Amino acid sequence: MIKGGFQGKILRVNLTSGKIIVEDLNEDWAKKFLGGRGYATKIIYEEVDPKIDPLSEKNKVIIATGPLGGTLAPSSGRTMVITKGPLTGTIACSNVGGYFGPALKHAGFDMVIIEGKAKEPVYLWIYKGEVELKCAKDIWGKASDEADKLLREKTHPKAETMEIGPAGEKQSLVANVMFNGHRAAGRTGVGAVLGSKNFKGIAVRGNLGVKVAEPEKFMAAVYKTREILSKDAFSGGGAAMLGSAMLVNVINGVGAFPTKNAQDAYFPEAEKISGETLRERNLIRNEGCAECPIGCGRVTEIKEGKYKGAHGGGPEYESIWSLGAMCGVSDLNAIVMANYLCDKYGMDTITAGSTVACGMELYEEGYIPKEDSPFPLIFGSGEALVEAIKLMGEQKGKLGKLLAQGSYRLGEYYGHPELSMSVKKQEFPAYDPRGVKGIGLEYATSNRGACHVRGYTIAPEVLSGAADRLKYEGKGELVKTFQDLTSALDSSGICLFTTFGMGGEDIALLLSTATGFKVDINEFMKIGERIWNLERLFNLKAGFTRKDDTLPMRILKEPIKTGPSKGEIEELDKMLDDYYKVRGWDKNGAPTNEKLKALGLLD
Repeated sequence: MIKGGFQGKILRVNLTSGKIIVEDLNEDWAKKFLGGRGYATKIIYEEVDPKIDPLSEKNKVIIATGPLGGTLAPSSGRTMVITKGPLTGTIACSNVGGYFGPALKHAGFDMVIIEGKAKEPVYLWIYKGEVELKCAKDIWGKASDEADKLLREKTHPKAETMEIGPAGEKQSLVANVMFNGHRAAGRTGVGAVLGSKNFKGIAVRGNLGVKVAEPEKFMAAVYKTREILSKDAFSGGGAAMLGSAMLVNVINGVGAFPTKNAQDAYFPEAEKISGETLRERNLIRNEGCAECPIGCGRVTEIKEGKYKGAHGGGPEYESIWSLGAMCGVSDLNAIVMANYLCDKYGMDTITAGSTVACGMELYEEGYIPKEDSPFPLIFGSGEALVEAIKLMGEQKGKLGKLLAQGSYRLGEYYGHPELSMSVKKQEFPAYDPRGVKGIGLEYATSNRGACHVRGYTIAPEVLSGAADRLKYEGKGELVKTFQDLTSALDSSGICLFTTFGMGGEDIALLLSTATGFKVDINEFMKIGERIWNLERLFNLKAGFTRKDDTLPMRILKEPIKTGPSKGEIEELDKMLDDYYKVRGWDKNGAPTNEKLKALGLLD
């Protein structure tokens, strides 16, 4: 019997029939996969054919929390969206902060499974254990922030909301899922899956609370971890002062800041778009998530110029990079405005910005005919950036429709898919693998396409300097360790940023005292490894092979032109075989039967 951490209930909503049922949580699965990413991936693996079209009625979307969500554990406001991603065709899990996850737990549920397809737009209202599927015709077509307001007006003024914007409704592969109108579960096009189901969103409110197995020991662990985070230089100071954008000058300073569609990795005008400049020119206040002692979120406003008066959340580091340096843009106000627009349309900023950057290179090289673009789509133009985001969000004209499908398909249409800086068709984030070797291995092997938060080797390779960023030796083990750690962390329900101060032992103690499960550091890491291998199995069944564990040819062949990492390329082959060996996989990247048996994934 589960003693704490979980509510023990899963809500299953079939949009085709309108049937809503409540299922008991599987205790064995909870012990093996925790909650959130892990448990939901197990459901997807068992119930969804990996070969289906992600936008077909047969796909499912799971909104999931972890066992620490809704408790007093630090930074425990995470919610995960798990499905088969249409941008990549891989297993997908998008992780977001805020208050929705705890609200779902307090309303009595650990997760919601959305399946089938509604005949007309609908939304879900969950209130203190009661559930109702309601008409969303008058919310359909509304921007994310407007939909957030309307959902609360129709349900409860203090409800927490999840919604898709117009991009998701139009099934753009760039679409994400928004929470309270300004927090995003991005990457892999998860918003398009909900759009394909005519599902606008969820409003939730509850007051049930979450019990823990050992209250005194749990609270002692909570106090201990909060103190650890308060003393850490990042979580206790830098993150609150500058947000994630504190990394702009740091990453540019080591020459790993992809610039102009990664034609280079050093941006001479980085200071103009740095966290320091954002704080000085645009910051209104900080914003934290549920039980968060860090407060890295930004609430900002454009105070001058063409976009004066616009306000919203962010931008975060990744957004500043993709909409800024990646597009050669140093106009911070244009970057901030483009970020606001991405939130309104419900679009992933990393994919959106990198797709515009790909478009800029295609245009400047003459591959996009001038008649296909209503304006000069050139590097460095803040105006072109903002207008391109509008085209993408509205899918206006030929170019708008192409931009909405991501950079790989855009490049493919114009005959140059190699100009897409992506892995498995997903655009890579704000760290150039030529200047930080381990993160390139992480991009190549990530189970949801190019991703940094699945194994943040930037922490040891750059921030702490514990690993040499330009050496290949030992990176297979390093990447595996960070991938396993993050898999378990995502499933626990707390934020990745806690790991800047907390170790696996600290998280395992929170989990064991909350749930009553026997979770030590070894079991915690084994759970993460089990999740990673299950995701890999899904992708193998979907048709992915070793050949997909690669990087853009530019990264493998074209040296960085300027800056501290000048002359570097990424020699991925020096790490990939070692990574497979460390993982216990064969040379084709498939888990061996011995590994699967050791993880309890094969009888």
